[in-house]
Amino acid sequence: MCCLRFTMSSSDRKEVEHQLKTAQHLGNLRQVKYLLAILAVMDGQSFAQVAVVLRVQAKTVVKWVGVFCCYGLQGAPRQKPTGRPPKLTPTQQAALVTLIDEGPVKAGFSGACWRSPMIQQLIADRFGVFYNVFYIAQLLKTLGFSFQKAAFVSDHLDKDKRQAWRTTTWPQILRRAKERQALLLFGDEASFPQWGTLTYTWARRGQQPKVKTCGKRKGYKVFGLIDSFTGHFFYQGQDSRLNSAAYITFLTRVLAQTTQPIILIQDGAQYHTSAETTAFFARQTARLQVVQLPTYSPDYNPIEKLWKKIKQQDTHLHYFPTFEALTEKVEQALLKFTNAPEEILALCSLPTELAQAA
Repeated sequence: MCCLRFTMSSSDRKEVEHQLKTAQHLGNLRQVKYLLAILAVMDGQSFAQVAVVLRVQAKTVVKWVGVFCCYGLQGAPRQKPTGRPPKLTPTQQAALVTLIDEGPVKAGFSGACWRSPMIQQLIADRFGVFYNVFYIAQLLKTLGFSFQKAAFVSDHLDKDKRQAWRTTTWPQILRRAKERQALLLFGDEASFPQWGTLTYTWARRGQQPKVKTCGKRKGYKVFGLIDSFTGHFFYQGQDSRLNSAAYITFLTRVLAQTTQPIILIQDGAQYHTSAETTAFFARQTARLQVVQLPTYSPDYNPIEKLWKKIKQQDTHLHYFPTFEALTEKVEQALLKFTNAPEEILALCSLPTELAQAA
């Protein structure tokens, strides 16, 4: 008999497919092949075709179909094979590390990051070894990987501009600032919402921690500048929206507080590059030089670490019943860092690639 057609109800088919997923998850290769054979024959494939795809003998497929017709899913092979299960050789492990480093997309998967079932399938396809999915985590740890949260990276990143900034622009800025004895200021803005922000905390297992919130969609906005040489911190808080006029007012106050030349490094926010702001910069060229960061490069702006630190220490998991309570809390945190330049200098440690360029 080269082919046998049979049918099953939709509920039975769903049960077979469910058992197949379970067997794949557990790494039970014998049950996976058995259930795949049943589904393939049910869809009209011949025993010979199924045997070639699953790399078994045609008589084995015949036996599996006969067992299924007699006993259903209860006839699925359950006895573990004798002998030691196959494992990846050191050479295969090294090849697996390379495949994982290259990413899922290059390996033919649609996801951008690896998950254990994907790596289980990768090992089975490339090396013919079928691991239990629960062993994958231990294998990956042995190979030097860890389970960690992914991070977004913008698809608008301009690698050429970032490289030019690292290798040419940044060393020139640093040298010019030292020669002119100028303040080298990194600028940015932050918003602190009254409704609060959440982060990880300890609680009893199964009891999610609760933080009260006023629910008001209002935030306290702050302009900030930090000097990467001295740790000096300039800031201006406000409850209105961030715009060009407010930014110009802030920079005017900063210029009035010092007689040194200023090199200002900023991102491409709209009010940083508006016509009104650009005209202000043109009037201040004697003392103020402005340099734009590459697009989507917050990792090159150390003041981002300051905003993160303030939120971690002073606003995460806090309840602000009134906007005044939020304002007072943020202002206290800003003042604390104003009086601690050494902490700001610690936050100003450059990314490795910039430090090497410097």
